[in-house]
Amino acid sequence: MRELAAGLAAAVVLLTGCGPPPASRGTATPTATRAPATPSVSPTTSVHTLEAAYERVITNVLPSIVQINTKVGLGSGIVYDSKGHIVTNAHVVGQSKEMNVTIATGGAPRSARLIKSFAAGDLAVIKVDKPDGLRPAKFGDSSKLRVGQIVLAMGNPLGLSGSVTNGIVSALGRTVTEPENPGSPGATIAGAIQTSAAINPGNSGGALVDLSGQVIGIPTLAATDPDLGGGAAPGIGFAIPSNTATDIAAQIVENGKVTNTHRAALGIRGSTVVGSDGRPAGVGVAGVEPGGAAQKAGIRAGDMITSIDGKETPTMADLSETLSALRPGDRVKVGVIRASGTTQTLNVPLGQLPGE
Repeated sequence: MRELAAGLAAAVVLLTGCGPPPASRGTATPTATRAPATPSVSPTTSVHTLEAAYERVITNVLPSIVQINTKVGLGSGIVYDSKGHIVTNAHVVGQSKEMNVTIATGGAPRSARLIKSFAAGDLAVIKVDKPDGLRPAKFGDSSKLRVGQIVLAMGNPLGLSGSVTNGIVSALGRTVTEPENPGSPGATIAGAIQTSAAINPGNSGGALVDLSGQVIGIPTLAATDPDLGGGAAPGIGFAIPSNTATDIAAQIVENGKVTNTHRAALGIRGSTVVGSDGRPAGVGVAGVEPGGAAQKAGIRAGDMITSIDGKETPTMADLSETLSALRPGDRVKVGVIRASGTTQTLNVPLGQLPGE
């Protein structure tokens, strides 16, 4: 709980540093009457109030957090409903169809199975075979978040079950792309919540909670610092907004799949092309989806996409991030270099990213 203690110490500094300004040092007139002193809140009382809020939230929310163990690793999850559905990150379950779940507050492991993963949004829903005793979490409205709000991250970092760290909402509306590797789908997350609450391996899929005890995000990844050899950058983590998570989870629970991603798609398969100078030059089109936006606009395999609406897209990640800020049906101008070397700008009505 070192992080928690540090947060409380910071609160002490903040509260004691915001008292009334010192009285004037001028000479007072003997007949002047002194105004009654305004009662002030004791810093100790304020800290105890904050501690009580932390303790209340942790007591109420922690029973809704689970540890998910697969054959290749572990992560966290949030109890979604009383039927045993649990929402987590797609990269937590990976390729596993079956896993074990343990409630953060203890108890025997329970068997669970994958309902569906939505890799493009790094979300998944699993279901516990025996849901008795599981406490569904209360999800808040992430659209009402404010920068500066105190938040707690709950999960199982490094396998330390039921761990809690604290911080604030550092920024809203970030677009971040995960590195693509066997353990990560390389998802692009639009509208991500940036937080200073520590997020470590094993926190993924857990809960980012406000002081009212509502889940307002799902911690998913931490920023990396190239200067630290790719290690985690302290105090910079990202969470999927609760509104996005509950929308996708509800579709999976009700339909067994994602039926409406709300995300734009160009309808291509591609990869980053490196130019003669060794730098990324664009996205090489390996194939187009039949009937998709790219095919309808005349984009073909062998083309290289260099921009969308004038914004350069030198890598596949840049292309994904640009598309994440758009909506299905939006018309965009796509810069293309044909296999012959000629350059064209095509008007493309975007399609919708399919569910999985």
